[in-house]
Amino acid sequence: MARQFLSSKTILSRLVAEGEHQQQDFKYKITDACKLSKSVSAFANTDGGRLLIGVRDDGYLSGVRSEEEIYMMTSAAKDYCRPAAVIHFDTYLSEGKTIVVANVPRASNRPVRALCDDGRWRAYIRVADENIVASPVHVRMWKEESSVHGHLVSIGDTERKVMAVMEQGQGLPLQQIVKRSGEPYHSVVLVVARLVRYGLASCMLSGERFVFRLES
Repeated sequence: MARQFLSSKTILSRLVAEGEHQQQDFKYKITDACKLSKSVSAFANTDGGRLLIGVRDDGYLSGVRSEEEIYMMTSAAKDYCRPAAVIHFDTYLSEGKTIVVANVPRASNRPVRALCDDGRWRAYIRVADENIVASPVHVRMWKEESSVHGHLVSIGDTERKVMAVMEQGQGLPLQQIVKRSGEPYHSVVLVVARLVRYGLASCMLSGERFVFRLES
């Protein structure tokens, strides 16, 4: 079968038609590599994704100067992410306008943290079409995944207390689990992270905070 080659216009039309979602974001233009690093961090820590640069929120193709955008994106991934994030670029020309698609794969070494305006490094996660600061549970879970040693959920007194608290509600924020269980903060983070990692508990965004509950 002959290979089908799609025009830049067709490719962009299909991408724009998807709208913004967990693995896609539109950027009208790039003026601050530091701010952009939050998007890079969120994609790298979640399922990967792409930024369509030169596309307005309403899907209108405004176009950009590709060299400048690629330079800023590269800086966001290399200089404002720790560890440096991987990023690949595709450039499309449609009706005289240049659109840059920056592809960020899921990182093999998570968490990827972004440098914030206050000088602190924070890890982000992508939820629907938003970049949200990751909870300590996410960070701990990613560190466990990156460890060369496997970890299982062993059931001791701390685990029993934490699980008993989590059974009481439809979803509780981390601080409430710590308070109700009476266990040390870092111990609770570790237990909840392992429960989520092995599918024994779930994590959901409720308002502006993450809540955790046991799976039935």
